[in-house]
Amino acid sequence: MPKSRIRKKKDDSSSPEAKRTKIDLSTGRSWVAPLMLAMFAIGLAWIVVFYVTEGTLPVDALGNWNIVVGFGFIALGFVVSTQWK
Repeated sequence: MPKSRIRKKKDDSSSPEAKRTKIDLSTGRSWVAPLMLAMFAIGLAWIVVFYVTEGTLPVDALGNWNIVVGFGFIALGFVVSTQWK
């Protein structure tokens, strides 16, 4: 019966400590998170105000299109979130 090959040990460079990389959080995009959260909050507030005031606020002339405006702000928040690193 043939002998099995002896396996060589791997280098220490493949250890978890060696694979860790530092993430540079100072990329200059500190405006993304506050703007994203602000868009979400404005959109949610727009829709809530529309329902609470029974359609008279925020813009009476828009009527039910106020809901679309609110969801538009929320959608803009998601668009801004794609810039987050």
